[in-house]
Amino acid sequence: MSCSSTNATESLRHIPLFYNSADSQPSALRLILTLLPDWEHSEGKIEFLLKVIKKRPGYTDKQIDEESVLLRAYGKGTEVLIDRERETTSHSLLAQHNLAPPLLARFQNGLLYRFIRGYVCTSTDLTREAVWRGVARRLGQWHSVLPIISKDHNVVVEAKPNGIPSTLSRSGSAQMDPATLQAIRDIAPGIAAPNLWTVMQKWICALPTGTKTEKTRKNRLQTELKRLVEELGNTPGLGKDGLIFGHCDLLSGNVIIHPPEDGASPENGAETVSFIDYEYATPTPAAFDIANHFAEWGGFECDYNVLPTRSQRRGFLQDYLKSYSSHLDSSDVETEEVQRIFDEVDLFRGVPGFYWGIWALIQATISQIDFDYASYAEVRLGEYWAWREESEGTRVAEGKEMPLRERRWAQEA
Repeated sequence: MSCSSTNATESLRHIPLFYNSADSQPSALRLILTLLPDWEHSEGKIEFLLKVIKKRPGYTDKQIDEESVLLRAYGKGTEVLIDRERETTSHSLLAQHNLAPPLLARFQNGLLYRFIRGYVCTSTDLTREAVWRGVARRLGQWHSVLPIISKDHNVVVEAKPNGIPSTLSRSGSAQMDPATLQAIRDIAPGIAAPNLWTVMQKWICALPTGTKTEKTRKNRLQTELKRLVEELGNTPGLGKDGLIFGHCDLLSGNVIIHPPEDGASPENGAETVSFIDYEYATPTPAAFDIANHFAEWGGFECDYNVLPTRSQRRGFLQDYLKSYSSHLDSSDVETEEVQRIFDEVDLFRGVPGFYWGIWALIQATISQIDFDYASYAEVRLGEYWAWREESEGTRVAEGKEMPLRERRWAQEA
């Protein structure tokens, strides 16, 4: 992998077709046969689950999985939340480092890529020690080996032996009004963009302002974002200038546990895992990516009773930093370094609530999924305000009871 400041010619194959959920199987079949025309006439049945498989005679399940294709179609209206050009670039970068399945092609409203064998985690799985240790080690690898991609760089990925080109240009910018662009430039000057802070700025700019309540809320969130950047934007962290390339959406559904080969037990007490779905991946302080994953132990139900305790977080960070250091060929991890990152994650524990709270406010206006995003936004933003009260001491001063999430976070074992 190499980076340069010049524009590269985009050469990932583009298929000028759409996937249509109202005409799911026929539209998916047209995409797959355009990508793999030999599947049309060779022996074996094609089956669909948006994981498209070719059941060739005599193939084992493993062999079928190895050549199967996943079809990922973009949600309607989600371009306000997600830079799809950047998602494609991120996926290609990860594949170059064997941290994502090979990217095969783009189509008008989605991507085609290879399948990762294994099973999808549940939120309960994330709390199992063998799983969280596996996540810690994989996340340490991510944060150590992946370079930061800024808006001024492009990623050039070596051609693959299968002949499918995979060189990708840098992320393009969606059309934005001048005021939004200026707000994004101004929110975190001196920090390579895009990053965690510029993403949240873009989202805040997209919040509705049709009512007085909406305007007031948007202004309050804007003030809080500026405050967060002032307080946390220069956190020492890890990586160049305190930033690493983060996943930023490590919920249970984005963690795949690999199947044990020949009945082998988890290696050194940890399952082997991979991460999927890179649409929110961006440069970020490591502490945010880690704190965000810890928040996901509670699932969409936000069950704070199962969030990692202090001792669990310390164990996670020990494995994480050992992996991070080993992939950089660094020396052994010192106790002081574990404590430093532990304290930084503690500082960031309220930020995931702020991040996903804003996200959910936008989803409430655009999503076609049957989910109460408005209520979810209030729950997640409530986590942020609770953290504010705790960190500033206003909860104690006002004689309020400590919220369950903060109590769990403070629990030692």
